[in-house]
Amino acid sequence: MVEDFEPFRRFICSTLRKRPEVEIVEEIADGLEAVQEANELRPDLILLDIELPSLNGIAAARQIRRLSPESKILFISQESSVDVVQEALALGALGYVVKAHAGSELFAAVEAVLSDRQFVSGGLSGRYFTAASDSNLLDRIGGNEVPQSLESGKANTTRSHEVRFYSDDAAFVVGFTRFVEAALEAGNAAIVVATESHRKSLLQRLQGLGVDMVAAIEQGRYVSLDVAETLSTFMVDDLPDPPRFLKVAGNLVAAAAKASKAEHPCVAACGECAPTLWEQGNAEAAVELELLWDEIAKNCNVDILCGYVLNSFQREHESHIYERICAEHSVVSFQ
Repeated sequence: MVEDFEPFRRFICSTLRKRPEVEIVEEIADGLEAVQEANELRPDLILLDIELPSLNGIAAARQIRRLSPESKILFISQESSVDVVQEALALGALGYVVKAHAGSELFAAVEAVLSDRQFVSGGLSGRYFTAASDSNLLDRIGGNEVPQSLESGKANTTRSHEVRFYSDDAAFVVGFTRFVEAALEAGNAAIVVATESHRKSLLQRLQGLGVDMVAAIEQGRYVSLDVAETLSTFMVDDLPDPPRFLKVAGNLVAAAAKASKAEHPCVAACGECAPTLWEQGNAEAAVELELLWDEIAKNCNVDILCGYVLNSFQREHESHIYERICAEHSVVSFQ
């Protein structure tokens, strides 16, 4: 049971304990702790609020679905917005109960969810809500913002979402240079999201290698964006907002794909958005952003490279974040 308002948590737990077949293995008031405990305990059912400290319920559910996919999720929240309910169910939760109806609906909701049936609270049940299996995240949120051309090679081509850990800034620039050069030389387009100093060094190095960067920029095959400005387009309350992110990233990839001169266009995208968030002390947002980039990699014809230059504190004291970031990538390498 994950709920930060203690009186309501006590009410739910005492109600559930009236059923002898129900065992409450943990009561939690924090979203991040819920993710950690779910990974360790692997419970049959998780009752989850949305407004939680550290990590909101939507973000927590997203991670729980990945770490403990066998655990069923039932949201119990005061939020009754159709958009919020749809997002909760689309993440893979089977049930959603509005707190005002918990007294009368709790047992019915628990029974339905444990039986793999969807349950939506009274007052919302007349609306249609899509389950996670009905459509993928990119199609559901991005809608027609992502052109059909992006998916043309999806069935036959496996694209990568790679993370590289660099020893210093110089190695970072060399690694990104090779990645971008290969894409441009093949006639494809490249998107770079980095700090001003990294972008300047990268451009100079590419020009020094003889790559016609003037032409690439004019043709739209080389797109260079500032990392802070890009983050500001989709961050909400210090977390990446999935609809905003998928729209921004989808439109960038679509525009770059149109500019490609290759017979079978593939966009190369490299950047340091998540590394910047981690460097700023917002590790949870970094992990969430890597998860969203993974959705782009799975659904678009794009190769993604995430570059990290780790500081000593991150290496020594936040190895658990490092492991979670590695888990969101198809390839992990060091340079």
